Amino acid sequence: MTTEASVSATAQSGLPSPARTDYYWIRSFISGGVAGCCAKTTIAPLDRVKILLQAQNPHYKHLGVFETLCAVPKKEGFLGLYKGNGAMMVRIFPYGAIQFMAFDHYKQFLRKKLGISGHVHRLMAGSLAGMTAVICTYPLDVVRARLAFQVKGEHRYTGIAHAFQTIYKQEGGVLGFYRGLTPTIIGMAPYAGFSFFTFGTLKSLGLIHAPELLGKPSLDNPDVLVLKTHVNLLCGGIAGAIAQTISYPLDVVRRRMQLGIVLPDSDKCLTLTNTLKHVYKQYGIKRGLYRGLSLNYIRCVPSQAVAFTTYELMKQILHLN
Repeated sequence: MTTEASVSATAQSGLPSPARTDYYWIRSFISGGVAGCCAKTTIAPLDRVKILLQAQNPHYKHLGVFETLCAVPKKEGFLGLYKGNGAMMVRIFPYGAIQFMAFDHYKQFLRKKLGISGHVHRLMAGSLAGMTAVICTYPLDVVRARLAFQVKGEHRYTGIAHAFQTIYKQEGGVLGFYRGLTPTIIGMAPYAGFSFFTFGTLKSLGLIHAPELLGKPSLDNPDVLVLKTHVNLLCGGIAGAIAQTISYPLDVVRRRMQLGIVLPDSDKCLTLTNTLKHVYKQYGIKRGLYRGLSLNYIRCVPSQAVAFTTYELMKQILHLN
């Protein structure tokens, strides 16, 4: 029997093909990790500016988004825009890998084990995947935020390893790495949920109603239709914009809690509720809870667009379709 016949027979028998079973989760893990790294590298400078504005850094809090983008290179050099990006890459590969891999796993579990299907299972699987990824990689996110918040000449941490050591010794051991975890998880549920939900729904609608216009055969399986690259980018961008709008205030709270003793008003940012009240009373909605939102729209659209598009491409390259 030929290889093609064997694959066909396997498919007809309902058994998973070798291409899908051999190291499937490893290949899915790699695909998600690469997607996450590509997405974050694309918007690394904007990410640092967002952290500086969200936490009201004294050197830049009087500036706007684009003014800060120009001021950082002047004060700290061009590489200042990428401060904390090394820690970001260390974090984002496992984060993206776990998130995308967990999404596929949860989606299958909800559909096959619990009988939940349609649009609901995408929303639930996305929320669960986002929370799983956050819990597994949160300490790295805390360290990355601390490094990105530093300004040249006022360094509290000399690098990733030193930041880990200092936080562990001075802020209560392991618990010091989980400041802000609650608002992060609460915020991640709607963010990841609506992100995966929106992208998956747009993808399904496009391939069902306009397959010839929006779709093309997958590189690894001609029988499977996938979205064209520019359509993937558009759907990913829309998904990111919707998700960020819903969850942004919790992202601001998360950052302030993560920065901890680095901020002069850290004693007022110990819990989710206290931080929300403090930011609202001190800065209001526009300049507090939604501080830096315009930047987030600029960064989240290309970030999510690149993430989903890269993941879809990696799925074809690593034969996941």
